[in-house]
Amino acid sequence: MYLSSVLATSLLVALAHGYGAPGACSGACNIHDPSLIQRESDGTYFRFSTGNRISYATASSIEGPWTPVGSILPDGSSINLPGNDDLWPRELTVNFEPQAPDAQIVSGVYHVYYTVSTFGTQNSAIGLATSDTMNEGTWTDHGSTGIRSDSSKPYNAIDANLFNDNGNYLMSFGSFWQNIFQAPMNSAATSVASASYNIAFDPAGTHAVEGPYLYRYGDYYYLFYSVGICCGYDGSMPAPGEEYKIKVCRSSSATGDFVDANGVACTNGGGTVVLESHDNVYGPGGQGVFTDPDLGPVLYYHYVDTNVGYADGQKLFGWNVIDFSSGWPVV
Repeated sequence: MYLSSVLATSLLVALAHGYGAPGACSGACNIHDPSLIQRESDGTYFRFSTGNRISYATASSIEGPWTPVGSILPDGSSINLPGNDDLWPRELTVNFEPQAPDAQIVSGVYHVYYTVSTFGTQNSAIGLATSDTMNEGTWTDHGSTGIRSDSSKPYNAIDANLFNDNGNYLMSFGSFWQNIFQAPMNSAATSVASASYNIAFDPAGTHAVEGPYLYRYGDYYYLFYSVGICCGYDGSMPAPGEEYKIKVCRSSSATGDFVDANGVACTNGGGTVVLESHDNVYGPGGQGVFTDPDLGPVLYYHYVDTNVGYADGQKLFGWNVIDFSSGWPVV
């Protein structure tokens, strides 16, 4: 009965907002917390994800077919924190923090930022691995970027996202606690350069805000993030509307003053919904934005297909083309 009511609510939301169905995916499509990038030399798509010490796959297009490659850190991370030899299991449990890698290119070198943490604690650090080609076996672990947290901090140092603001590198990160922070990085984007500051916070409830992704389109910087309960749906379904969804705020600056479509500050609970449960799509989140050479801006994420199953290991890779014509992202 309860599950039926959740699905009914999702259907009503879909009818009201008219979200598009996820784009096609073939090959290895079971995934959690994806990150997309293209190799400059040949245009190959690379998709990194949580699990298996940062697993990754390749394809000739965003639709696939996605072919698994392996792990970027087969021996685990050099960061000396609990969780450094697992980097999150394929089936997410209460033992390890389920968070995403972030793939970027910096001065011709491919960077993947990752998190070492344990679930539900602030004992966390953001690390970095690099490669010139992204081929299997070519990754070098550089350990911590210097962005770390413990119980003395107002944030949790997970869910990294690097943004290049005209040659100035900014790292956005955070989950729960006081939500999303940002810190300037050095010129090589390998280590933190100065203190972090808050850019998004929901003062209500459990502060279930995480997974920032900063993207520039036109005159605005768009801060995408996930809100709600991410995981464990097969064990305990959230109340309707409390499952994962994707929100956004925007600003004319990359470093703050983000507001939603109603003008509410992102640091005071603001946030406009971009994508939420609809039709057979449930709990979309763990998102990023990718500029596809043929499709333009694309929102990508993981989601539960209610026709398949609710387990974390059954989550699927989803994507939708973004329409920015209104000044706000619509999918």
